[in-house]
Amino acid sequence: MKTAYDAYFKRKSKYNDLIDKKAKAINLISNLRLAVFLIGLAAGLILYLSHNYIFLSAVILVFIVAFIYLIVKHNDLIKYKKYYSFLRDINENSLKRLEGQWNDFNDKGEEFKDPEHRYYQDLDMFGQNSLFHWINTAKTYIGRNFLRELFGNIPQDVQEILDRQEAINELSSKLTWRQRLQAETMEASGKIKNPEELIKWSADYGEFFLKKWVVLAVRVVPVFTGIIILLSFYSKMVPFYIPLLLLFMQFLILRIGIGKRHELFLLAERYSSDIKVYYRTIKHLERHKFKTSYIRQIKDGMTNKEGLMAYKQLDRLAGIVDNIAVRHSAFFEVLNILTLWDFQNMAALEKWRYTSGKFLGSWLEAVGRIEALSSLAVIRFDHPDWAIPSIKSDVKPFIECLELGHPLLKDNGIRNNIQIIPPIKVLLITGSNMSGKSTLLRTIGVNLVLAYTGAPVCAKSFSASLMDIYTCMRVSDNLGKNISSFYAELIRIKDIVKRAETGDNVFFLLDEIFKGTNSKDRHMGARVLIKRLSELNCVGLVSTHDLELGELEKEETRVKNYHFREYYEDDKIRFDYKLRQGVSTTRNAVYLMRLAGIEIKE
Repeated sequence: MKTAYDAYFKRKSKYNDLIDKKAKAINLISNLRLAVFLIGLAAGLILYLSHNYIFLSAVILVFIVAFIYLIVKHNDLIKYKKYYSFLRDINENSLKRLEGQWNDFNDKGEEFKDPEHRYYQDLDMFGQNSLFHWINTAKTYIGRNFLRELFGNIPQDVQEILDRQEAINELSSKLTWRQRLQAETMEASGKIKNPEELIKWSADYGEFFLKKWVVLAVRVVPVFTGIIILLSFYSKMVPFYIPLLLLFMQFLILRIGIGKRHELFLLAERYSSDIKVYYRTIKHLERHKFKTSYIRQIKDGMTNKEGLMAYKQLDRLAGIVDNIAVRHSAFFEVLNILTLWDFQNMAALEKWRYTSGKFLGSWLEAVGRIEALSSLAVIRFDHPDWAIPSIKSDVKPFIECLELGHPLLKDNGIRNNIQIIPPIKVLLITGSNMSGKSTLLRTIGVNLVLAYTGAPVCAKSFSASLMDIYTCMRVSDNLGKNISSFYAELIRIKDIVKRAETGDNVFFLLDEIFKGTNSKDRHMGARVLIKRLSELNCVGLVSTHDLELGELEKEETRVKNYHFREYYEDDKIRFDYKLRQGVSTTRNAVYLMRLAGIEIKE
């Protein structure tokens, strides 16, 4: 059976071959271009010296056409080579992802890190070695933000998750289409900018250049002036000063509103590269047929009232922006005065903004949504054996998974079974240092986040209710707000309890709570908190070194004990990371301190 690795390796080899062929073709065209130039120069010189001017004209024309053709061909080959390089890199990175070597990917989503979010930091959603770092393939600003929203906003409706699952499943089967979508977005010369300013600009049209008489004047006046200029050259009917006067009048007219006009043009040019990327990606999206209703609904909002497809409307804008860029040429002032070039562009631009500008935001949003879903589709394609989660609504909070592993660990680490179903509310996890308690909590949390996005999860089977996720694991001091880590932890726990008291389903992960106080207060606080959580509409896990908390299982039927253990082999400490029922009976702190060079006599 063909695996994801086989597919990526084959495609990487294919694009390497295509890159080599294009490189050879580029060298050939470069040599041909030089040959055409030298042969043309020699032929022209011979014909000139022999006074054969008719043949000279024909030869010059032929060689100029051939030279221009070779230039165009050369540029096309360079574009193809660049495009194939993108596709080669995509497959190379896909192989790295499968091999667990994705840590050096450039996009880590650092700007999305938020220590105050209820689980971003604790579950490694963004930053180095994060979920975003691992799986993101979105390149546009909106696409990256949509993926952030998928990770951070839990749907209120299970149907939304089911629709996403269906869309992700379809996209996962379209490897070529997904990779080409990604390659199109990689064409941007730099990081694709926040399009908020562009979206606002596109919808904020002016009325003046939409008036029929203004458009007519802009079109007719340069033609009239051109005719007068020709008549003054070839006829004595028009005195020479008349066309000069007309050109001077056009020069003066162009001074009107020049500052505001240039500011408008400057913004269009600033987004020129991004507009072309959006044009290609939207074209790639619109020209493909999808079966999934969820994706079709995203596409349906991309045509205007006339039924013109979005990519064709964006093509018009890209053409207008290219015409605006002529402003930077050496002879622009002459062209502008002769043709009222600025006004021609203003008329075209305002017409575009009036008919299409208000739709730009929805087009870019559609691309962003597809990019985010395509990122998650990578998981489905790479790991077809991972479980499609079953998410339930209108039921008491629960989570049940078989052979659950951490998606970011190479080979997914050791897998464990997790079951928190009524009447059980709290799993109390004990174990010595480095035994795997914190990793287990993150494993469950990360997979639950993936489940709510509609993606597959690293498990043999996975089912859960729809719940709000809260964690309290890596709480630290906030010097800016003058808050200690202990008080910050109290605030986080207060939020969890308060949310659970509303009656909404809550899932919590608490790691070594109240560690900022003495052992007696820590034990008492943890005991009260666990009993309180077991009474509310929530489920979750609490890890602790406090073995005495294991007594809660005897007092409270909604609390169940589990533990990790270590063993010693060849005078070395080892862990099997397997979750077992009951309270831990081992400890290793003294041994680890001795490994660190701290001698302790028991």
